[in-house]
Amino acid sequence: MKTINLWGLLCLLIVPVSCNAKNNGNSELAFQSDNSYQIYTSKTDPDTRNIQVALLLDTSNSMDGLIDQAKAQLWEIVNELSYAKCGHYKIKLQIALYEYGNDRLPSQEGYIRQVLPFSDDLDEISKELFALTTNGGNEYCGKVINTSINQLDWKKNNDHLKLIFIAGNEPFTQGPVNYKDAAIDAKEKDITINTIFCGNYKQGIETKWKNGADLTNGEYSAIDHNRETIHIATPYDDIILQLNRRLNNTYIYYGNEGSKKMSLQAEQDSNARSYSPANAVSRTVSKSSGFYKNKSWDLVDAVEDENFEIEEVEKEELPQELKGKSKTELKQYIAEKGNERKEVQQKIQELNKKRIEYIKNNSKKDDSNLEAALIKAIKTQGERKSFSWE
Repeated sequence: MKTINLWGLLCLLIVPVSCNAKNNGNSELAFQSDNSYQIYTSKTDPDTRNIQVALLLDTSNSMDGLIDQAKAQLWEIVNELSYAKCGHYKIKLQIALYEYGNDRLPSQEGYIRQVLPFSDDLDEISKELFALTTNGGNEYCGKVINTSINQLDWKKNNDHLKLIFIAGNEPFTQGPVNYKDAAIDAKEKDITINTIFCGNYKQGIETKWKNGADLTNGEYSAIDHNRETIHIATPYDDIILQLNRRLNNTYIYYGNEGSKKMSLQAEQDSNARSYSPANAVSRTVSKSSGFYKNKSWDLVDAVEDENFEIEEVEKEELPQELKGKSKTELKQYIAEKGNERKEVQQKIQELNKKRIEYIKNNSKKDDSNLEAALIKAIKTQGERKSFSWE
């Protein structure tokens, strides 16, 4: 890592990068407090734009409805994000999860817990959401925002979309960290804070939730967190769920954790069904999108990585029925499953277009839930970075 002072920087030509301009390198410039710049070597694909979303959820006693909405609406949120475009760039979604305001959490940490760092593993995100429970406590908004800014691996390049969503219902001013200081830190790192007050809109303004968002040009929303999520059944649901079973049969686990990860996939299918068949359909649609990738344990996804070598996978790491196959036979089997997966995913996407149209024509618009607040803010702020949802 090399540090350049401002005089040296005058010799550099800095060209802003947008979604419509090609980034020709892997370096990122970040301004430092000592009036210098640091060049960071990015390990990220320069042809990728990240949507980084940190969810900070109040898990005190009164927030059961909020957690239920998060569980019930996760897959529709992911689906909406999967439609994002940004020029020729590939879009990568990363979600981090924090809980705060729960008496079971360590008081010395400010009743805060990082549930999950930035992750693109949608099954893990679902698993952790379904594991959340509520209990009374102290809700320190400034503290949890500050903690998420400092702990998470935020992209330093400002071409990425970096968002914090904090939801709760106690005054935004509580705790040892002033929310205004946390907002200043967020703004310096090009992170936008969006606040979701669980209660009356005017009360959220009076308790500084709106001000907490305004400081970084974020969105303030007030939602009815106790409203039950209404899932609209469509004529296409049963067919999509049948395709989900075919989709699951295209996964080929490998490695020490492969079998467990495949079981986790099935477990999260079950969690989605526990809310409604329509929610299970939403998850299936997510599994047909580009955001649902499992190259760490699935051979079909793994072979898409040019750095992956199938020859390095030991027979002991494969399912029993594949251990007797030669490398040539194994490659052919993976290719067949890959082709089948693409076919199934395409059918799901085609049916989902009809499903979306049916829901649009048979339901009233609802802006009072978590999903609506998240999607509105993400689209509004994404447009500033040249992301679009056409």
